Amino acid sequence: MHSSLPHRVKEALERRRLAAPGDRLGVGVSGGADSVALLRLLHGLQDELGIRLAVLHFQHGLRGEESAGDEAFTAELAGRLGLEFFREEADVASWAKSRRANLEEAGRQLRSEFFERMVREARVTRVATAHTADDQAETVLAHLVRGTGLAGLAGIYPAAGRVVRPLLEVRRAELRAWLTAIGQAWREDSTNMDTARLRARLRRDLLPLLEREFQTSIVGQLCGLAELAREEERFGTALAEARFRALARREGSRVVLRAEDLLTPMPQELLPDGEAQTALARRLVRRAVEEVLGHRRGFTAEHVESVLHVSRGSRSGHRVVLPHGVVVRRDFDEVIFTAGNLAGGKGRLKEQGGGGFCHRVALPERGSLEVIVPAIGRRVRLKVVDCTEGAGETELSENALDAGRLTPPFLFRNWHPGDVYCPRGRRQARKLKELLREARVSASERALWPVLESGGGIVWVRGLPPAANCAASQETRSALLISEEEL
Repeated sequence: MHSSLPHRVKEALERRRLAAPGDRLGVGVSGGADSVALLRLLHGLQDELGIRLAVLHFQHGLRGEESAGDEAFTAELAGRLGLEFFREEADVASWAKSRRANLEEAGRQLRSEFFERMVREARVTRVATAHTADDQAETVLAHLVRGTGLAGLAGIYPAAGRVVRPLLEVRRAELRAWLTAIGQAWREDSTNMDTARLRARLRRDLLPLLEREFQTSIVGQLCGLAELAREEERFGTALAEARFRALARREGSRVVLRAEDLLTPMPQELLPDGEAQTALARRLVRRAVEEVLGHRRGFTAEHVESVLHVSRGSRSGHRVVLPHGVVVRRDFDEVIFTAGNLAGGKGRLKEQGGGGFCHRVALPERGSLEVIVPAIGRRVRLKVVDCTEGAGETELSENALDAGRLTPPFLFRNWHPGDVYCPRGRRQARKLKELLREARVSASERALWPVLESGGGIVWVRGLPPAANCAASQETRSALLISEEEL
């Protein structure tokens, strides 16, 4: 069995295409048995595979002299094998505390960032890590214990980006036996047996119990389950991506989907099963969150269901606040995903987010004035024209204002809560919020909706008729025309 181990690892690398001739493979080595075995195995195979190796060591700084000893051991091993050695050290404990993360997750993230940086800086082309079949089984069990779906059952992937895992089909005990057979020492990490950690309890108690009392091949069974789950997850992810690209649209920093499309992503004649539609809808929600945020960390099935609940509701403006400041709101027949800053600690998004605007303008007696409004990405032209000579420009526009009825000060600003407006054709003023809602202007758009204020009252609103008391008429001698164009 020991003599066949290098051959099996080579076969896994080639079958899963985890390395290619010409690769400079960085091997993540902690000094423990699994990573040392991976390094020695790849070192023996590098000529056959046509690859070169480098050793990557991340120093967590959590175990004092023991951590320093791990680094010294790894550096010495790299030197003995004639391999380049790269190391990085981070204060994982402080980083975790500042972000309220647990140490294990913090260490994984910082180590991953180190690996990514090595690839980005072209020190290596890929990074190999020493996850084993036992790690896979423990991961699936941990997800089951905490609660999971298909994605969690998929466990650890053989390849994720530029990170590859050639030992996922090899048991931990076999690696140790192989190291002993070739006379290679390794370091033991005392925290691996810290039973305050779920992973350590699964390793020490649950897996041995399952092997002894229920199923001797439980590790293989769990690894097989993960393999099947990954296949199904890949299919579901590919389908969701195709539907997301067909149905969603990106508007700046937000993602917009029609509520009907989100809840029924496939034509019903192709997918009449309502539960299957809902399963795909859940994937679309997660994909939309990933699009606006860049990741889905911290999102649970409960969060996904809360978004579907908002999508099914009929009330425009209904919203839900998700982790990391993601806000999902129902605006008329659309569902809008936005990543923003939370205000007041109460889970309400600042509607203007500091992006409101107010420009004081001085209208000319004749001619044009341009106002640049970066907050809405518009160039606004205010043009005063003479209506006493022949056919004026007011005949071409129902939105012209009678300049003679306007009084300073003039403010070109965004809508404010409480604004009232009486457009031409109405007898009484109403809250502008209600008029915009009737015009199907969403709450998120309303926050920066432009208006012109004259003498303390609103006389013009984008998309609505001019104010009743200032609208141009046949008696108008000079008219104000307002137009917008993108910057």
